[in-house]
Amino acid sequence: MRSNLKALARSELETFFSAMGEPSYRALQTYRRVHRHRARSIDELTELSLALRADLEERVNLPSARVEHRALAEGGTEKFILDVGIEESLEIEAVWIVGRHSRAARGRRTICVSCQAGCSLDCSFCATGRIPFAGNLEAWQIVEQVYTLERLRGARATNVVFMGMGEPFHNYDSVIAAARTICDPDGAGLGQRRVTISTAGVLPAIVRFTDEAQPYRLAISLNHSDPSRRQEIMPIDRRFPLTELLRAARRYTERSRRRVTFEYVMIDGVNMGAADAERLVAIGRSMPCKINLIPLNVVFDGFERPSSERASSFRRRLQQAGVEVFDRGSPGLEVAGACGMLALQREAPANGSGLA
Repeated sequence: MRSNLKALARSELETFFSAMGEPSYRALQTYRRVHRHRARSIDELTELSLALRADLEERVNLPSARVEHRALAEGGTEKFILDVGIEESLEIEAVWIVGRHSRAARGRRTICVSCQAGCSLDCSFCATGRIPFAGNLEAWQIVEQVYTLERLRGARATNVVFMGMGEPFHNYDSVIAAARTICDPDGAGLGQRRVTISTAGVLPAIVRFTDEAQPYRLAISLNHSDPSRRQEIMPIDRRFPLTELLRAARRYTERSRRRVTFEYVMIDGVNMGAADAERLVAIGRSMPCKINLIPLNVVFDGFERPSSERASSFRRRLQQAGVEVFDRGSPGLEVAGACGMLALQREAPANGSGLA
């Protein structure tokens, strides 16, 4: 069976070339060519001799994602459906997000990657949980999303966020390995602070992330400030309650001396009342953090997107109380590429919301 060059870490490449009788420096040459220069064929490994490349053609493969669908939204955000399978099809979605919603975000080019095909969490407001879960992605399949979108857009990303399909901390080892490659100076070379990993609240993984002193930014999908009501929209709360989640988040900020980001999907009539805002203010004051407000992007099961006036009023309540708040907006909404909408849709719903 052929080895997948994109799936081999540098140490594994050293073992591979050593078994071929080649010097260890071949590993670094190959790693850089694959990850820094984004080689897509053995012929592009130009530091290697023609004879060695011919030998590698018989021993390895260099798979690339196949683009099944792409849809460009107004403003430049673009959604891609990619097939990252080798022997069998494995479709996922990734999004190229052009920063426009704030002055600070302008010029930012963010790639939102998936870490699983589908998702098993079944959050009631998210479309991804409505499609069958097909499994975890390997680290190279996550990294390949970055390489593919950069190639197709003709530019390098300034940021990468693990906020696409799936729960990153249910695929912890592959996600951390992918982040390491993305930030490796001999790899993609992105700054560690420009990578954000988001979780719905997998408590043991947050503890592990903290104890390992991982250098990447941490985001937590909060979505409700009431411990008794969060589990109604996020079943994971039944296993990892909000009170324990906040304790783990506070521990992370103390150990890492960094802020945590709380993501809060605004759902009209569900989590935007005065009491909800008061509890959210208390959370915001309890630890170094920022709160990203995201208007609901999918409409089903009676949930409704708040009006712009209602969303602005909720944001002002928090800001006036001294909480650091950002309005994430909905880039890619019209092509079903916004937060909570990744469900392998070829076409966006006619009304810009709901499920096809």
